[in-house]
Amino acid sequence: MPDVVMLDSGGTNLASVRFAFERLGVSAELSRDPERIRRASHVVLPGVGAAGPGMQRLRESGLDRLIPTLTQPVLGVCLGMQLLFESSEEGDTACLGILSGRLRRFDEARCGRVPHMGWNRIDTRRALPLLDGLGADAFAYFVHSYAAPLTEDTVASCDYGGAFAAVVSKGNFHGAQCHPERSASVGARLLANFLELR
Repeated sequence: MPDVVMLDSGGTNLASVRFAFERLGVSAELSRDPERIRRASHVVLPGVGAAGPGMQRLRESGLDRLIPTLTQPVLGVCLGMQLLFESSEEGDTACLGILSGRLRRFDEARCGRVPHMGWNRIDTRRALPLLDGLGADAFAYFVHSYAAPLTEDTVASCDYGGAFAAVVSKGNFHGAQCHPERSASVGARLLANFLELR
């Protein structure tokens, strides 16, 4: 059974992500303790809100220094994925720097409305165990105002006034811009696939 630890980063989606794992039969413990986090088989960085306050919470608990050193599978969800990048236009925030690139606000002239909110298709760009079984017509639920760029670490994209990174992967670090906990069977499959990573 996977030993999942969710980083207590203060995000408002902590409870819903925990419930999503419980639906898969896995208990996800909430922790800020470095030793407990290092012992986990899988680590999840959830998050909802703004980049600046999100990074501030990580710095206050020392998690900003711990996260880049982790060697087990790590999954950033929503803001958690964004914080894996180098920086964000939102508050001109320096992030964790695990992934290259800068988050930029959606252009309302191209998108029509910001934030990007609702169901949208995920287009797989590179085969990866994290995406197994999602199929060519997978839809997931998104809520965000800032978009990650397409880079060599992008494994799936989404289009909202232009393509952006929807799922990313680099080594043991992975991220999903969508909310898997709100994305029905597609989200459940993505989380189940994450639990299979070693």
